Amino acid sequence: MKSSALLLLLVLALACTQQPVSTAPESATGTAAAPCTPLETSGPNVPAQRATFAGQTRACGVTSGVAFDVVVLARGLAHPWAVEPLPTGELLVTERPGRLRVVSASGTLGAPITGLPDVMARGQGGLLDVALSPAFATDRTIYWSYSEPRQGGNATSVARGVLSPDLRRVDGVQVVFRALPTYDGTMHYGSRLAFGPDGMLYITLGERSVLEVRPQAQQMDSHMGKTIRIRPDGTVPPDNPFAGRGDARPEIWSVGHRNVQASAFDAQGRFWIVDHGPKGGDEVNLVEKGKNYGWPLVSFGEEYSGAPIPNAVTTRAGFVDPVYYWDPVIAPSGAQFYTGDAFPAWRGSLFIGALGQERLVRLTIANDRVTGEEHLLADRGQRIRDVRQGPDGALYIVTDEDAGELWKIAPRR
Repeated sequence: MKSSALLLLLVLALACTQQPVSTAPESATGTAAAPCTPLETSGPNVPAQRATFAGQTRACGVTSGVAFDVVVLARGLAHPWAVEPLPTGELLVTERPGRLRVVSASGTLGAPITGLPDVMARGQGGLLDVALSPAFATDRTIYWSYSEPRQGGNATSVARGVLSPDLRRVDGVQVVFRALPTYDGTMHYGSRLAFGPDGMLYITLGERSVLEVRPQAQQMDSHMGKTIRIRPDGTVPPDNPFAGRGDARPEIWSVGHRNVQASAFDAQGRFWIVDHGPKGGDEVNLVEKGKNYGWPLVSFGEEYSGAPIPNAVTTRAGFVDPVYYWDPVIAPSGAQFYTGDAFPAWRGSLFIGALGQERLVRLTIANDRVTGEEHLLADRGQRIRDVRQGPDGALYIVTDEDAGELWKIAPRR
């Protein structure tokens, strides 16, 4: 009898450890927070998988109670991919077919800016992100990423040029980075650009999706599935983790990513990315120099077909676990840590666009753990591709539609 009772207790204990995480993460003080109902209550994409720590998925639902207006500044944009506020109030907007436009603060849509190189606008490719030089006020330099047509295929490239005072053209165009190798495909270009507090340009890249190329996310002689760190002129900083190694691309900063379309620096100057994962495996990662984030050897989720990811597990020694993951997925693109004064209740929040769930996701973070999740703008039913904070403290959003829109999120009057 005693052995049977002991066996029953062991079975019950094991069963308890296999239940989905439903308790709240730790509070900012390090003590256990009160249990809560996760914001996400629908069934997971991959019911069998388990979080590696409490709070890694299905965070508590939080409500900020912030009152805001959504001002539609522009309509009829062809799959806009990025928005970048200018210090003078105008906004740069990319359209995936290859156009870069200026939208005035009042919503006037300018003609396409001239001088940009050709793009490969097929599938997920085209003109992608745009970012201002840290010294834009004096050098008027802008950077943009795009799928560059090349002999034998295409790949992500980053160029820079000087924006004319009349905002109609870019001059002195120079390609500062070309991802290698070239591949004849149409998917997973990654492609967010962000300047760090160190003045370096951080670039996120995809692994081109298909099974034959995907393993390059773990191969050091390939840029695919990596984050990249270069100087603004395209040269390699000598303190990059793999600089000087003959078997590695010197521009590599981190390894093992799938298709990173969202990145942002926090108030402490740390680099965060949101990886567009497989079904059941979108990830938030705090990126550190030289670390490996696992794809495709380590991943939450499964193939979109429902098949398992070949030879993958959800956690493995030597690889960095994600800070957070979504199951079901949101299809993330665009990210912004909010630092403005227009919405004090949002200060410190990480905003993320959701393509698949057609909403704006707000995460609260403490001690490098997600402590709450709020969903906004779901009633508008549009694929949110990018979110950026303007000098005025407003949030600016573009929606990835045939007739996409540019929104301004401002305090309610």
